[in-house]
Amino acid sequence: MSKKPSYLNFNHADYPWKPDVDYRLHPELYRVGKGEQGVLICEPYKSEIGQFWRFKTKEIAEESSIKIFSLFEDYLDKNDFVGADMARKYLQMGYTRARRYYNYKGGKKYDAENDYQQLERGTGDPEKAAAAAIFYAKWKEAEANSVYSEMKKNWKKEKG
Repeated sequence: MSKKPSYLNFNHADYPWKPDVDYRLHPELYRVGKGEQGVLICEPYKSEIGQFWRFKTKEIAEESSIKIFSLFEDYLDKNDFVGADMARKYLQMGYTRARRYYNYKGGKKYDAENDYQQLERGTGDPEKAAAAAIFYAKWKEAEANSVYSEMKKNWKKEKG
């Protein structure tokens, strides 16, 4: 049975995050969304945080997650919820992408040449499991931050 990935029918017009918006100048346009939505679009945060996002090895993931968590704390200190939320999303994405590369060789979950059949699990790089665990711990630490949690709750209530 084939379950095609959702990104195949992606509708850019309906997506709430836009690449031509400066979310520092217009934070009111930012939406929290689900999971990692908007993480690869929202500037200037994408450029500020993304340059440090790496998970090739355990050591690289450790360095990356520490730097991104430091940015998360800096954004909180500046009362910049959008930046803090984006940093949290990069930590989450470090976990999910590293797990994908652990679960599937080359990080490919679907076979595009075979009607997008899901590929076999457990064929990926075991080093990525350690990288995923590091990002998971930092992601959960960010989510547990009481200042961030309160800001997120208020943001979702007021802006979405």
